[in-house]
Amino acid sequence: MGIEAVDLQMWITLALVLITIVAFALERLPLEVTAASLIAVLMIVFHFLPVLDGNGENQLNAAKILGGFANPGLITVIALLVVGEAMVRTGALEGVATTLHQLSGGNALRGLIISLIPVAIVSSVLNNTPVVIIFIPIISAFAERIGIPVSRLLIPLSFASILGGMTTLIGSSTNLLVAGVVTDLGLAPIQFFDFFVPGCVLASVGLVYVLFIAPILIPNRGAMATQLTSEDRQFIAQIEVLPDSPLIGDTVVSGTFKTLPDMTVRMIQRSEHAFLPPLDWVELKVGDVIVVAATRKVLTETLSRLPRALHPSPTRQQLEAGERFHEEYNLNPTNESTSEPWQEGDQVLAEAMVAPAAAIAGRDLESIGFRHKYDCIVLGIQRRSRMIRQQLTEIRLEEGDVLLIQGPPEKVRALQESHDVVLMELSQRLLPRYFHAQRAALIFTGVILAAATGLTPIVVAAVTGGAAMILTGCLNVRDAVRAVDSRIVLTVAATLGLGLALQVTGGAAFVAHSLISVLEGAGPGIILSALFILIALVTNVLSNNASAVLFTPIAVNIALVLGLDPMAFVYAVIFGASCSFASPIGYQASLLVMAPGHYRFADFMRAGTPLIFVLWITFSLFAPWYYNLPLLIP
Repeated sequence: MGIEAVDLQMWITLALVLITIVAFALERLPLEVTAASLIAVLMIVFHFLPVLDGNGENQLNAAKILGGFANPGLITVIALLVVGEAMVRTGALEGVATTLHQLSGGNALRGLIISLIPVAIVSSVLNNTPVVIIFIPIISAFAERIGIPVSRLLIPLSFASILGGMTTLIGSSTNLLVAGVVTDLGLAPIQFFDFFVPGCVLASVGLVYVLFIAPILIPNRGAMATQLTSEDRQFIAQIEVLPDSPLIGDTVVSGTFKTLPDMTVRMIQRSEHAFLPPLDWVELKVGDVIVVAATRKVLTETLSRLPRALHPSPTRQQLEAGERFHEEYNLNPTNESTSEPWQEGDQVLAEAMVAPAAAIAGRDLESIGFRHKYDCIVLGIQRRSRMIRQQLTEIRLEEGDVLLIQGPPEKVRALQESHDVVLMELSQRLLPRYFHAQRAALIFTGVILAAATGLTPIVVAAVTGGAAMILTGCLNVRDAVRAVDSRIVLTVAATLGLGLALQVTGGAAFVAHSLISVLEGAGPGIILSALFILIALVTNVLSNNASAVLFTPIAVNIALVLGLDPMAFVYAVIFGASCSFASPIGYQASLLVMAPGHYRFADFMRAGTPLIFVLWITFSLFAPWYYNLPLLIP
């Protein structure tokens, strides 16, 4: 094939790069449509204009272009999304997040430091998306408690997670994708901590900005988010002190137990004796039943720490009621599972009101056999008329009472057909699988250790961890599939194909030579700095993943032309592509905080643009020294 054809292919490829960047930035079409169209165009173009190697084989045939779907970096990203979703669904990190929240006291700066530094640390070993999802309610509750707008804190949360992801190989999908491209280009694989030092320098400088400057630049956005919620509604609930419970030996201080913060103690039942406030002299023992008043949010948090304690152990009367219920309806329950329906599988927390003229009105939960009739359990009862000092199972229901109910999703939905209760549709919320939190944490730890120590390649550790999460019940197949973002898969696969075309047609080398020509007379350090800021600007109108994949072959070619080790330039791609701070479209973590923070596009530009230049200056000063690159050509 002649040089003219190769030049034609190169110019077509460069044109496709430009069109792709514009299409991704404008988003006139969904990202999936643009990506799928790009794959189709690449296959058509290089079918009719093949790039042949020495053996006459087309280097850009359909199999090569579609090879992005099998890229180890993309497979690793998909597997880690599944692992991260399992961590969220089991609530494995909620205990840590809640503890951090409690340590913050009432000081905004201390709260930011205590919250965001751990966010950055966790983001270094876990995909940013689940970390942000976990901490959004924590940061929101903290802002509400100390009386500051939540908009001042959520952008810093997003930025901290992105900064933390710069430090290790698995900290961000960007890093993994670049590592995959580097391997495809025939370079040595990037190891877990290869860019840890420069990443920590950039993250540390960035965190100083995020903690002390960003909150000042972010305007106060509407604080009406919580006005329409019922989070302040108080439910009567009962908590049982089980063997090995952290409640054992706890005492009341100012009306509450240390292990049960934000709950008002109404009564303690011990065998046949009921103790009423003041309870300063009472020390909790195994078997005690504590009647408390608490909000739904507080009860949900308690479920994460004491999952069984809020499920009252069945009394003899309840067991007899269950037997009568099964006999009445000719049911023959099997003994295949020792768990009740509300103790296994997916669980929903919902509110239901006792309907007017309901048959259950005037009866208590034991006589109704509620748990056996509906396969759901009542965690709390809300009644505005008077203060209740009875065990939950002894309260006679009244019309208008609101029941806080936990059960499998299908059983909760079945309450819609009941004439006894009116299910409040908007109150339904899927609960984390708290019972699997420990095994999820163990699997996650195993993935991290296997990858960090080099015991297995990162893709092997990630895929094994994802499979283990599903096999052990931490995540079902449906949720695992939902955790995989189709936009990420198609966009990354398409840009990998485009990046391959850039490399094979000589487009990457052409761009590299052009950049060096523009900066003629400048040293490697200056060129490295220019590459960083170019990628950092593009990633805010494209996306971090697409920018990383497209610029990696260009960066490698720049280094080869200069006769230098390409890894410093590869790391410039990793850090530059992570600088998606000036717009919410460049990084999913930023999109997640837009709605809760009531942000506008300009808010990200105002807070994020200075951060980009702060990181650019830091990188431009540190990287040439660290990698021993002269700023000027000798």
